[in-house]
Amino acid sequence: MITSITNPRVKQIVQWQTKARERRDAGVYLAEGFKMYEEAPEEDIREVFLSEEALKKAEESTGIREKLDRTGYETVSGGVFRKMSDTQTPQGILCVLGRREYGMEQLLAGRAPLLIVLEGLQDPGNLGTIVRTGEGAGVSGIIMSADTADIYNPKTIRATMGSIFRVPFLCTEHLEETVLQLRQKGIRTYAAHLGGEKSYDAFSYREGTAFLIGNEGRGLTEGLAAAADEYLKIPMEGRVESLNAAVTASLLMYEAHRQRRWTVPPA
Repeated sequence: MITSITNPRVKQIVQWQTKARERRDAGVYLAEGFKMYEEAPEEDIREVFLSEEALKKAEESTGIREKLDRTGYETVSGGVFRKMSDTQTPQGILCVLGRREYGMEQLLAGRAPLLIVLEGLQDPGNLGTIVRTGEGAGVSGIIMSADTADIYNPKTIRATMGSIFRVPFLCTEHLEETVLQLRQKGIRTYAAHLGGEKSYDAFSYREGTAFLIGNEGRGLTEGLAAAADEYLKIPMEGRVESLNAAVTASLLMYEAHRQRRWTVPPA
C-alpha cells in the first residue's frame, strides 16, 4: 500500500491531473469513479489506484472484483488518494488510461455521418456535456479546433460520464480546411449563427450533416462561419440572445436524431 504523498507514482498522478502537457507527452488521461472504471475499455487501462475504503466496496461487486483481477490495482491510503484525486468527494478509485487516436475515416464511416464541429470552446464541462449528449443522439464524431478545451481535462472526462470511451473525436490545427473537406465529401455544414434567418428545424438533416458551434462568448470566427453551407438560428423569446454552447449543440443533435429516427437505415 502507498502511504506517502511523496511517492513518485503519486506525484506523477498529481501532475497528470493538473498539467495538460504532461498528460499529452505521456499519452495518458485519468478517469475517476466506479462507473468510469466499469465502462473503461480494459485494453486501454494502464494503472488502477484504490483507497482502502473503495477496495472494500469493490469486493462487494463481483463484476468489479473480477475486472480488478484482470487489470491489476494498487491500494493507497485515504489521505494519499485525496491528494491524487481531482474531486471534492472522491469515490476512491482512479484509473490511468492510454489515449486513443481517431482518423477522419472513422468519423465519416456510415451512410450519413452526423458530426459536431467545435471552435474555441473553453469550458471543459460544456465539452464533456456535448460528448455525452452526442453519444445519446447518435453522432458519428466530434471535430475540435486546437484552441478548444482539452478533451482529456479531468473535468471534461467527468462530464462525459463514460461517453469519452465510445465517441470518436479529433483535434485539428486547420479547422476551416477541415470543414471545406467535409463539404467536398458531401457533408452539409450548418453554422449556429446570430446572422441565421431560418430556424434550425427548417432544414433537413437526413443526409451527411455537420453542425458548427463556436466559442461561448464570441461565437464562430468569420472565417469558419463563411465556410459553412448554411446559417441557422434557434428562435429566442424574451431578451435572450443566445443559448449555452452545450445546450445549442444538444438541440441541433436531437433535431437531427428526430428526423433520422425512421429514415436512415443502419450502416
